Amino acid sequence: MARTPAPGTRDTILTAAAGLFYEHGVRAVGMAQVVEVAGCGKNLLYRHFPSKASLAAAYLALVRQERDRSCTEALRWAAGPESQLTALVLEIADMVRRPRYRGCAFRNYLTEFPGEDDEPARVAKAYLADTRAEVDRLVAECGGDTLLADRIWLIVNGLYAGPPSQAQVAVDWVTELVGSRTPPPD
Repeated sequence: MARTPAPGTRDTILTAAAGLFYEHGVRAVGMAQVVEVAGCGKNLLYRHFPSKASLAAAYLALVRQERDRSCTEALRWAAGPESQLTALVLEIADMVRRPRYRGCAFRNYLTEFPGEDDEPARVAKAYLADTRAEVDRLVAECGGDTLLADRIWLIVNGLYAGPPSQAQVAVDWVTELVGSRTPPPD
């Protein structure tokens, strides 16, 4: 008779995998490492996640939930699209300055597995597309055009890849770009 897994087993496995995947990369981590760090059996791991791809997709979905929550909170306190664009970039800048920051999980996955169209790649691509759409929406609301949206998106991409010491430059630059779009007061 099969044992019933303890409550929270799936979350324990996912948390272990997330830490390993983020620190070492999805390709470099074997399922045996996940089993060891999670403290579970191989059968239990595969009962919750039938493949490494399904585990990687769950990891990226978890990261997306965390990113969505963090961005929503940053935008919540900003009044108007100009302030929201700056708040969004500031939230990313704060993240990249954290001591254990190792890059954007979505961009990292797509770099590790270029050209893939598996479930994890679809999760990563959807997040990036949705984030770009949010930038486009905010730029349009502040009267900007596609060129401004492209410039801000380029800054965001550079922020994820660049040295943390330059994070404030990205925030200042976006603030300057959207500020120049604001009509002068009457």
